[in-house]
Amino acid sequence: MIVRTWHGCVPLHHAEAFARHLALTGVEHSKNTPGNLGAFVRRETQGDWEHFFLATYWRDVEAVKAFAGEDYHVAVTYQDDEQFALLSDPYVFQHSVESVSAL
Repeated sequence: MIVRTWHGCVPLHHAEAFARHLALTGVEHSKNTPGNLGAFVRRETQGDWEHFFLATYWRDVEAVKAFAGEDYHVAVTYQDDEQFALLSDPYVFQHSVESVSAL
């Protein structure tokens, strides 16, 4: 299995709206891509910023490429992201894992 991780943050006053936007874009896009095994969002407030950590789970690298394209190490962005003053990490990480366990 492949775990793909992304991080971005928005000013606190955009946090709730961006959470809804992320659910409708990155989360839904990944969940509707064949080979996706799930998605998880973690939020963390730090000062005046809300950080979002998205982990998506994939059957294999080919499924990741179906979601992100051939340049799958680059973050997938969406047209309306800028309205939330999103600071997005430009690159994501893919990790090969044997299994996922709840903490």
